[in-house]
Amino acid sequence: MSVYLASVIFVVLAEMGDKTQLLAMAFASRYRWQTVLCGVFVATLVNHFMAVVAGSYITRFIPMEYIQIGASASFILFGLWTIRGDTLEGEDKRFNFSPFWTVAVAFFFAEMGDKTQLATVALATKYNNIIVVWLGTTTAMIIADAIGIIIGIVLGKKIPERLVKWFAAIVFILFGIIGLKQYLPPKYLTTPVMAGGIACIILLMFLVVKMADSKKKKLVPETVPIDPDE
Repeated sequence: MSVYLASVIFVVLAEMGDKTQLLAMAFASRYRWQTVLCGVFVATLVNHFMAVVAGSYITRFIPMEYIQIGASASFILFGLWTIRGDTLEGEDKRFNFSPFWTVAVAFFFAEMGDKTQLATVALATKYNNIIVVWLGTTTAMIIADAIGIIIGIVLGKKIPERLVKWFAAIVFILFGIIGLKQYLPPKYLTTPVMAGGIACIILLMFLVVKMADSKKKKLVPETVPIDPDE
């Protein structure tokens, strides 16, 4: 798989159901879709360039084998993060600039520390190719957020969001497991260790789902019955 294609696929999957994709849906209901995509493009160019530069310099201080193991483990975490899901938490109402700058600034800050930015750092450390990873992850953000706009606005959310999240999460976790199997020392690849690791991942997936469902229940306002005698 080429570096560019891998960067596009991984970040598109990371962006599915992510906070910035939710922002794209919110902004598209308020501004022209062209303005939203342009703002996403500019914010991603700047943010992900910072990410790939940071990722490429890590290899000067940490052995590549450890970086590959860390990157593979991070993809499993991204999968769990995707299952958990994100909420906007007011990011779409925080800025008061022109439509373009509102989108660009909001996306830039929403991406700081987000899983798509961390995935970009991981890809840069894995492939050590700043320009190609940068272009691939930027392309991925445009694709994923365009999909978000179409799903959220044009199609009226006919595709279940939960299905999209689970597909993305499973692909991420599988890539992470394959990477760990490839780069971990052979002494750690015994059947009991691998079975225990997979069992732990399944348990974590179950716990994340339970936590996400609990969080959603807390966000639903309770209805107070009205007494007809009052």
